[in-house]
Amino acid sequence: MLTRIDLRGGVRDPRRLLPRAQLDVSQAVERIRPLVEAVRDHGYPAVREASERFDGIAPQRLRVPAEAITAAEETLDPDVRAALLESIARTRRVHADQRRTDHTTQVVPGGTVTERWLPVDRVGLYVPGGLAMYPSTVVMNVVPAQAAGVRSLVVASPPQQENGGLPDARVLAACALLGVDEVYAVGGAQAVAMLAYGCAVDADATAYCDPVDLITGPGNIWVTAAKRLLRGVVGIDAEAGPTEIAILADDTADPVHVAADLISQAEHDPLAASVLVTPSTALADAVDRELARLVPATKHADRVGTALRGEQSGTVLVDDLEAGLRVVDAYAAEHLEIQTENAREWALRVRNAGAIFVGAYAPVSLGDYCAGSNHVLPTGGCARHSSGLSVQSFLRGVHLVEYTEEALRDVAPYVLTLAAVEDLPAHGQAVAARFPGGLS
Repeated sequence: MLTRIDLRGGVRDPRRLLPRAQLDVSQAVERIRPLVEAVRDHGYPAVREASERFDGIAPQRLRVPAEAITAAEETLDPDVRAALLESIARTRRVHADQRRTDHTTQVVPGGTVTERWLPVDRVGLYVPGGLAMYPSTVVMNVVPAQAAGVRSLVVASPPQQENGGLPDARVLAACALLGVDEVYAVGGAQAVAMLAYGCAVDADATAYCDPVDLITGPGNIWVTAAKRLLRGVVGIDAEAGPTEIAILADDTADPVHVAADLISQAEHDPLAASVLVTPSTALADAVDRELARLVPATKHADRVGTALRGEQSGTVLVDDLEAGLRVVDAYAAEHLEIQTENAREWALRVRNAGAIFVGAYAPVSLGDYCAGSNHVLPTGGCARHSSGLSVQSFLRGVHLVEYTEEALRDVAPYVLTLAAVEDLPAHGQAVAARFPGGLS
């Protein structure tokens, strides 16, 4: 089922040999540029036209009525409500401990620098609605923003034909449970542009979506391209690509568990990546047998099969777990499972991963919903330099500098010297002007 890549014998840099989805975001940027510029220049009519073209819905009003959000929560299946409330509670518990506190450093007597952590003022949260619906993504975006103290939260999610042109009812219900009442039935690149530039949300311009300062949340390649194009107009969390799972496993791993976890991520998208890294050919063979048995029985068998057979998925054979550790660090997976003997010891040595799931009873699916961790994570190898969504994603560090006259007088000669070295005499004069009688 899975293509095999044999790295036994050692490879200096395995990155080019590892399976990875090939996405040309740059090309997608050029394709959506006219749409984004149309939304910037024309607002509501451009968003409406794009919604009709891509979603088959031409909404008269983009904002979801408050009563529709309330109704979605009131009619929510009790089991789904209980599951979402548990997810919210656990996610809040973890993210509450992430909030940084202000700290003041006394540099010298009379001279202090305070680092303040200030929340972003207004945030746009994108919730995808293509092959699957994601009320859990509402939780993962809203909870850390609320924990950070963000003043204004707005959710955008694609309109659904089966829900009368509104976003998925479970997405709306999740918004209600979290206290978010500004929701727009807009998806794709047009949603990102609307959030970035702001626009009227009906033909009469009686209501308006104010521009946001930061956009977070995953989406398809068009959403990713719009975020790249608008980086700088607004902040973004990351350029999310297709989901990934890598599993580092030895012959102590249960092949049923490994196969089930590979399938679980493959059902997201035909481009989803499922990668097994192991020194055990016996495990690799057993996992292939389990995949052959389990894939036909899963609901989204076609999608799963396409993902598992794609160039982005495969089994990587290595000499031992040390070599496997080097491979998973090079791959830098969005989700990394460690299913080995002494799994925690190996997990603590991992350098690059969006999130690490340790042992047989911490599957990625747990993190998707109810571990308390966040499931908005870096993809495409970006875990080498980026983090997943957290409270910090919504905070900005601002330095507050306070010096007394004597503290400035004491350091002034050094400032004057460095200003002269850099040939910026006005910098030095800005200090000297405060001491007309001289610095001696």
